[in-house]
Amino acid sequence: MDWTAWLEHWGEARLLAAFGLLLGLGFGFFAQRSRFCLRGAVIEFWHGRFGDKLAVWLLAFSSAVVGVQLLVVAGGLDVSTARQLAARGSLSGALVGGLIFGVGMVMTRGCASRLLVLSANGNLRALLSGLVFAVAAQASLAGVLAPWREAIAGWWTVEGGPSRNLLAVLGAGPWDGLAFGGVWLVTALFFAFRSGWSFWKWAGGLGTGLMVALAWAATYQVMSHSFEVVQIQGLTFSGPSAEWLMRVLSLPDGPWTFGLGLMPGVFLGSLLGALVGRDWKLEGFGPGYSMPRYIAGAALMGFGSMLAGGCAVGAGMTGGAIFAVTAWLSLAGMWIGGGVADRLFDRA
Repeated sequence: MDWTAWLEHWGEARLLAAFGLLLGLGFGFFAQRSRFCLRGAVIEFWHGRFGDKLAVWLLAFSSAVVGVQLLVVAGGLDVSTARQLAARGSLSGALVGGLIFGVGMVMTRGCASRLLVLSANGNLRALLSGLVFAVAAQASLAGVLAPWREAIAGWWTVEGGPSRNLLAVLGAGPWDGLAFGGVWLVTALFFAFRSGWSFWKWAGGLGTGLMVALAWAATYQVMSHSFEVVQIQGLTFSGPSAEWLMRVLSLPDGPWTFGLGLMPGVFLGSLLGALVGRDWKLEGFGPGYSMPRYIAGAALMGFGSMLAGGCAVGAGMTGGAIFAVTAWLSLAGMWIGGGVADRLFDRA
């Protein structure tokens, strides 16, 4: 691929937005077809079951890790300048934010990416929750909740560089990361084979994870071939959700970004998946669904994601695949917070 020609024709910003759209289409489609959902995986884990939801999440996560580390080993990707590794991070923000996000995720019955996927399937509960999530995320980034986020994030920080790289902290390297991902990939494949999955569940789980790896690869290539300053980045939904909220409310002519293409891409990809699988159905708040619970949970997720440095995909998978210490701490917090919330709200 002639990256120089593509950059000259499109420009860095438009090319990033195009990649966001294409990768979003893939992520939305595969996530919809596989029913990818961290919340479902967390609940199965804390209920002592290794069911389809846990296996799908593990397949997607391990695929992301293997894909990213293969690219690093092959010399096709360098993530050392990624925000999750190069900039100063917050360990307290990662843990506390992950815990809060995990609680909100269970209250809304889906993480940020799952809400977007379900919205495209006609789920009005998810649509409302997603809007509240975006408002809370923006308020946490630069609004009324920002001082709270900054205060908690300042409790315990870590400098950027090797100290934020879990592999470096453990004295390991990309080959060790690849081996780690490979072990979990084999584990996920074992349970998937045992469950007798359909083609789409297989393809969806693997495809969802590979979209995470391809996002890193695509933005890295743009960064490497550009004469402008371009930040390598991966899939995440907290920042782009807040970005789209501000575009709708006050900044319609803002700059083109990766997140600008990502959000509509995921929506359209999920809509396509729902139409292919005949899953589209208009749903609202019926009996057994508490609107205050969904709104409160979405607000917690919005604040938690900005505090943690990303959502279940942004911090959990995208950051986890490059072994960012804060991402793994956030992911642990999400699993713990989700388990506590399930015990409090659904198994009390």
